[in-house]
Amino acid sequence: MSSSVGNEKSVNPVLRISQLDALELNKALEQLVWSQFTSCFHGFKPGVLSHIEPELKAFLWLLLWRFTIYSKNATVGQAILNIQYKNNLSQTEKYQPLSKHQKLWYLIFTVGGRWLEERCYDLFSNRQLQSFCKIKYYLNFGAGLLKLCGLVNFLIFLQKGTFATLTERILGIRSVFCKPQSVRQVGFEYMNRELLWHGFAEFLIYLLPLINVQKLKLKFSSWCLPMASLPNNENTLAVHCKECSLCGEWPTMPHTIGCLHVFCYYCIKSNYLLDMYFTCPKCGSEVHSLQPLKYKIEMTEFHA
Repeated sequence: MSSSVGNEKSVNPVLRISQLDALELNKALEQLVWSQFTSCFHGFKPGVLSHIEPELKAFLWLLLWRFTIYSKNATVGQAILNIQYKNNLSQTEKYQPLSKHQKLWYLIFTVGGRWLEERCYDLFSNRQLQSFCKIKYYLNFGAGLLKLCGLVNFLIFLQKGTFATLTERILGIRSVFCKPQSVRQVGFEYMNRELLWHGFAEFLIYLLPLINVQKLKLKFSSWCLPMASLPNNENTLAVHCKECSLCGEWPTMPHTIGCLHVFCYYCIKSNYLLDMYFTCPKCGSEVHSLQPLKYKIEMTEFHA
């Protein structure tokens, strides 16, 4: 049974995106662990951990290595994605876990390498002696060379799909699935509904700004509340036009647009600025000219 499982693992390569996702999950976990650890020292003096920060990080990464790679042959990100490391140096096609030497070298390359880089940066950043400058130069050259090799390895990984990091290629460890990947039966009804809904929502988002809602509201109110035309004289205007045809309140700074209805200045001005084809909601007259109502009519309204 184990032989068949091992054979299935060997013929089921892990997708490139799954391997990259596992690396990103590992980075996110490390950041989370470090942030939780440093939050325990918020009450202490600022900078209390700065002198031993590389050693503390190395200790935390050592604990993670102990309970992930050393015990389960997989990082946390790989375990989430049903992936684990396989000893690719073995001649057999069956699944072979990592040897102790591979695990220890993985610890040295990952944890030890990062600790050495951070500690050397702190040691040589403030040293101005010539000997230290030479050592710093060689270390920077070595770090740049490793980054260049990592870039080349990544390009090869994109082409072949194996060994996402330079450490994996050097140690001969390969990502495989923990369990055989079965073919999933996917129904597309739900996806079709979601696509239709999102398409309809985007159409509404595009269409709604083009609709003049205020004009439709006024037009609808004029249909529901029709008003007979009034005689064209000032007395009738003073008696019947006691409210703004838009807001329904006492007209403030009353104005007319050429018909027999009265509007507040701010109501008619804002609506006309919003819609240059504004029409009276009572009679449907277009705006010919915005004229203030005569003062004597306004006073007559006030006394009425």
